[in-house]
Amino acid sequence: MTHTILVPDFQFADDAKLERATAGKQVRWIVHREHQLSAIKAGDWAAADAVLCWHEMPMGADAIAKLANCKAIVRCGVGFDHVDLRAAGNVGIPVCNVPDYGTSEVADHAIALLLAFTRGIVAAHNTLKADPVKGWDYRSSPTTRRMRGSTFGIVGLGRIGTATALRAKAFGYDVQCYDPYLSNGQEIAVGVRRLSSLNELLATSDVVSLHTPLTPETRNIIGAAQLKRMKRGSILINTARGPLIDQDALADALKNEWIDAAGIDVIPEEPPRSGGRLVDAFRKNVPWVRNRLILTPHSAWSSEASQADARTKAVETVLDYLNHGRLRNCVNAEFLGSRRRALAKGRKRG
Repeated sequence: MTHTILVPDFQFADDAKLERATAGKQVRWIVHREHQLSAIKAGDWAAADAVLCWHEMPMGADAIAKLANCKAIVRCGVGFDHVDLRAAGNVGIPVCNVPDYGTSEVADHAIALLLAFTRGIVAAHNTLKADPVKGWDYRSSPTTRRMRGSTFGIVGLGRIGTATALRAKAFGYDVQCYDPYLSNGQEIAVGVRRLSSLNELLATSDVVSLHTPLTPETRNIIGAAQLKRMKRGSILINTARGPLIDQDALADALKNEWIDAAGIDVIPEEPPRSGGRLVDAFRKNVPWVRNRLILTPHSAWSSEASQADARTKAVETVLDYLNHGRLRNCVNAEFLGSRRRALAKGRKRG
């Protein structure tokens, strides 16, 4: 049987070479590199037996309504906040993700952003690049400090949060976490201290690293009130989702020195076409962000190996369902009919 799979927002220069090799001859591919729903012909949407989506094309109810024959949507990554899970479930389409492709890379990136501040890497580089003679000064960084014995706070102790915790412990941090959905005892297995409130974690951590999905509950989980509760001199790291942080509040926090620094891999609008106070200040390199704000372009997940994992595992996930009726990592089971809910929970089909 031949399946038609649509990729509306393909991310790579090759013509889905890895996807084609993984699927073999059983798939007819429709590959686009678009950002807008209207840029893809209605016939391509209607022909799709499944969709593999990245993060450039919103998969809202309007997109899902065009999927006349779709049996599954697979997000080629972890986050799925741009997919309307309810709309897909209402028409019987399971949505799956690939949660196990870039865990190490994102955890490494979070620690790398931290190291750039605590060891003054970016400040020293910038100062020396401007003048290698006058800039030869170990005092060039405003954020250099000892890591050992400091407190590292993790918001969200899932796969990536756990990997980050283990890395922070290796650097000598006292690690604590806040995660109201964490199973009892998981923090014990990891060897970290669990706190019962976000406010307590913010007030007692020298570093706060965010590792939560984007949900209505976590949107702007770090706003002005939370930033004011953070320890003076603390560092904020975000490698999860941009809207977790109120960007204007973060600008105020840096300008007013509520916190020392922020390492940010994700922002609400990517790329930042409309600017905003924080990005504008970064672009102009104003004094209150200089060497205190590091931005990277949603690259924490990226490596050649993780890219290959995301691509091949997405194809394997969709074919496992199309060919065998097996659902991996279904994220909208609550909105599906009872039969597909059973599949999503790993039960045999009746």
